[in-house]
Amino acid sequence: MKLLHALIVLPFAIPLHGYTQVADAERLPVADVRVLMVAAIDSPSGTAQGLLTGKDAESITRHFKAAGPILIDVTTLKRYAQAGCSRLNVSFSQEGVQLPGQQGAKRHSVDFGINFCRDGQPPRSLS
Repeated sequence: MKLLHALIVLPFAIPLHGYTQVADAERLPVADVRVLMVAAIDSPSGTAQGLLTGKDAESITRHFKAAGPILIDVTTLKRYAQAGCSRLNVSFSQEGVQLPGQQGAKRHSVDFGINFCRDGQPPRSLS
């Protein structure tokens, strides 16, 4: 059901580059980032944006004493010959993160690349 909602909502979302209250309203709330990864694979633009929710988001926010929601941006870097498989960049970012030994809270982000298919498996081939 969440995937169906993502596929209906995402074509109307615009790419977001900064954090605003309006941006939050246009992002799909997800407890599992894989929903956005599949949405990016299926999207004609190759992108999907969301907000991490649930216990994981609460734990991360509490641990880093952060002020903002955890934003997720997924971008398709390459589409493989195997149907439903892509190389994705997944970016998590959050405002107001307080790291140990750091003065003041700042926006922090973590990016990683992953080869991923709609079925949750890696592609059989990288061509």
